[in-house]
Formats: sequence, structure tokens, C-alpha cells
Amino acid sequence: MLILGEEVSTLKVVDSSLRLIVIPLSIASLWLTLTNHQENEIYGRLEFSNLKGLKFLVSITAISGGYALIAFVSSWVKRLMNKAWIFFVCDQVVAYLMVACVGSLGEILYLAYNGNQKVTWSEACSSYGKFCGRLNLILVVHFIALICFFVLSLISAFRVFTRFDPPLSSKEVEVETT
Repeated sequence: MLILGEEVSTLKVVDSSLRLIVIPLSIASLWLTLTNHQENEIYGRLEFSNLKGLKFLVSITAISGGYALIAFVSSWVKRLMNKAWIFFVCDQVVAYLMVACVGSLGEILYLAYNGNQKVTWSEACSSYGKFCGRLNLILVVHFIALICFFVLSLISAFRVFTRFDPPLSSKEVEVETT
């Protein structure tokens, strides 16, 4: 593929496309989370700020979306592309943070649907159905973004580790020492 007189690999196109996909997914996840609230006459108002796990999700989603934008722009700057290890480390960190967010959101959803009888928490989704429905949607959107970052972390790992020679086997070491 030729763009502006420069050959662009398929891997770079996939990388850039995934980073572009993450940006609207992050925006959608942020919007859904920040606007998720529901009133109940008996129990009061429930919104994202009532749950620390959702505050964590908002923070990490904003970081991942911002990083995806910065990484997309900087991946097309030739000098920065030579620093593949920076992308590798950042992609790994963001992917792991997003895994933590999915776990946190999964726990919130589990407790919202099932409660915890040992600590006398009842389920909340019968009273806050709209809120729980949007949490399910947020989980799906965030999970798709996580899959994108998982693939991005594989691509960046491939880019970093193909720059090095494979380690020597024990037979090759013996030959070199003699």
C-alpha cells in the first residue's frame, strides 16, 4: 500500500484502525457512564458517582481514549515510530487497566443483579432497571475497546520483538565458544 510516496504496511493500517476504533468507543463509554442515573421514590437517586468502581471506569476510559488518540497521531510521525518499545509498554499498561475496569464493572453488575446476602445487600436491578441496563451496555462497549487494546498490545509486542535476534540455543552457544 502506498500513501504519500511512502509504503505503509498492513500491520500499521490495522494498528491505526484499531486506535481509531477505540476513540469513539471510549467516548461512548464515558457518555453512557456519566449520564447513567435513575430516580427511585423509595431508595432515592442512583448515579455513577455513587459507585467507586464506576469512577475508576470513567478515569481509565478517559485515559485509554486519550492515549489512543495520541498514539494514533504519533504513529504516523516517523521519528516516534522508531520508539516501538514506548507503544509496547503503554499498550500493555492500558490493556491491563482496561481488564481491571471490566472486572470492576462485572463485580458491580453481579452485585446489582444478585446482591450479597452475607452482608445483607439486596439486589438493586429490580428497583433500578434502567441503570442496570445501561451498565450492561457500558460493559459491552468497554469490552470491545478492551479487545482492540488486546490486539494492539499483540501488534506492538510483535513490532518490538521482531527487532531482536532470537536467543541462541545451547548447541549454538557451544559452537560459538569453541
